[in-house]
Order: sequence, then structure tokens, then C-alpha cells
Amino acid sequence: MTKREDFETAAKARILIKDGPYGTEIQRAKLSPEDYAGDTGLNHDQKGNNDLVNLTQPQVIRKICDSYIDAGAHILATNTFNANRISQADYGAEGLVRDINVSAARIIREAVDERSAKDGIPRFVAGAVGPTNKTLSLSPDVEDPGFREVDFDTIVDVYREQCAALIEGGADFILIETVFDTLNCKAAIMAVKQLERELGTDIPLMISLTLTDLSGRNLSGHTVEAFWYTVRHAKPLTIGLNCSFGAEQLRPHVQLLSDIADTYLMAYPNAGLPNDLGEYDELPETTASLTRVWAENRRINALGGCCGSTPDHIAAMARAVEGVTPRTVPEVEADMQLAGLEPFTIAA
Repeated sequence: MTKREDFETAAKARILIKDGPYGTEIQRAKLSPEDYAGDTGLNHDQKGNNDLVNLTQPQVIRKICDSYIDAGAHILATNTFNANRISQADYGAEGLVRDINVSAARIIREAVDERSAKDGIPRFVAGAVGPTNKTLSLSPDVEDPGFREVDFDTIVDVYREQCAALIEGGADFILIETVFDTLNCKAAIMAVKQLERELGTDIPLMISLTLTDLSGRNLSGHTVEAFWYTVRHAKPLTIGLNCSFGAEQLRPHVQLLSDIADTYLMAYPNAGLPNDLGEYDELPETTASLTRVWAENRRINALGGCCGSTPDHIAAMARAVEGVTPRTVPEVEADMQLAGLEPFTIAA
């Protein structure tokens, strides 16, 4: 079977568990600037360049990955949120983008294959692609609303470079996550479709939206429903929500998306809302109890954690949804569904 078919089989049998963030765990490793930089010879200070750690401290990434597998994760995302040419330019490391992504995918691939060979549990590697720090839909200059720092074709090329390296390293899927700009997401989709044609193979997509406020819109203004209609043509393996808020605040938006999306739904909220110091202190049991409600209401197919989540949070969620029947993918009406910032449906 293909990886797409393997995933579909696994998702019908149980609620799958996605891992949590790498940034929090890398910070716990207390790496020095020299540890981050390794022997790359880069001149910029690399402190905080978590993606570079895939190259310079691969054992740290492997340890984190193993901890999430121990917690019960079936979907392991690569530590590559900022491993693109635009974001790495801030560190002067844009020339290492391919190496970073290949290394990141290989580390997770090896960890997943080794564990699945021992226990027979299917696991998957999702090549994580973040939004970059540029936006195609909005101007960074309040005096010139038509100005853009980058154009669509450039973003496509940036994503294609990253995704090609992730697939080369062994990723099963491409996860376009934390989408705050729908047009950036479309560029990532185009990059993957171009790569599919070049490689002559299916590259399943996972797409995850992030909201900027409780009204349920992303930064470029799309509602959850409008966003789905905008990307549905790409036939993603999963659609979902991540980051933004904790499980309590994401609940109504997960519910809405669950009703309209005719594909699998994956959600991974933050560990609650940050406190006054910007830290997340929601206990694993709290996150687990909130997300169990999603599961009991048949709203999700895959569940994980974002900012502030730890392996303990993932383990608690895995225990909470163990044995709960996963969401059934709905059959939707054959209506014409369009979207500006709001959805628009023409009944068949």
C-alpha cells in the first residue's frame, strides 16, 4: 500500500496521535551558542536557530523524537518549521537549507522505522513546512498597502526547495502548518504539486490553519470555512487547526471544520493560553480532558500538541482518547463552494 493508504487504514482504526513541538524541548537541552553552530562555520550568532540543531546536534533531535514516540505518537513532524531560505537568511544559514531538511527527515525516519519494526505500530513522518516570516497577502508598510516584500513565484520556489529536501530525507507527507496567510499556503501547495510532477509520485498534503483571534479568522482574513473551500482543491490528506489558542478556545472552530471537511481532521492546540510571562502552564491532564471531549463528540481523527506542549501532554492525550472511536469523514453535498474572506455556496 501507499503511505496515503496506510494512513487512511490507521485513521479508520483509531484516533492517531501527533507529536508536540521541538522548540520547547530544545530549550530544555540548554544548548550554548557554540552547540547550535557546531562546525558549520557560520558567522552569525546561531543561538535560537532550532532548525540548525538537526545538523549540529542530531542526537538532541533524536532524543526528543524518541520521547514523543514513547508518549504514544503515530505522526512525527520534522523539526523544520523555519528551515526555509527566507527564514534562515536571518541567521546567514540559507545555504544550508537542503542539508537541514534532509537531516531532519532522516533523523525522524530512522526513529520511526526502528520503533515500528519492533512493535508493528504504523507511524508516519510529516515534513513540517512553516509560513516563513513574509506574507503575500499583506503589506509590511502601512504607508504603501500595495507593497510586498516577496512575490508568489519566489515563495513557491522557496517551498519547493524545502519540500524536495524533506522528501529526499524520507518524509511521507508534507505538513503545511500554522497557516496565517492563505496565499502563502497556496504557494506551498503549488510547490508540492510541481514536485509531484517532477518526481512522478503522490505527495500527500496535511494542511493546518492558525487563527489570530477568537472570531475565527487567520491573519489574511479568511474564516475557517472560507479557508477550507480555498484549499479543498488540493485534496489534502488532513485539514485542521494548530497553535493560536488552547483546546478550550479552539473547540468551536474544530467543530465547524469537522462538519464541512470531507477529509481527515488533525488538530493540535497550544497547552492553554500563555501566562503574563509568555509561558504555558496548562497541566497535561487538563489538555487531555479538554481534547477528550473533541474525541467523544467524534470531531477528530488525529490529535497532538503545539506551543507549550511536552511529551507528558502528548502521553496524557494519548491515554485520554485510547479506544475512542475516530471521526467518520462526512459526505458533503455537491454544491459549488467559493470563498473570498467569507464562504459562498451555490446549491446544486
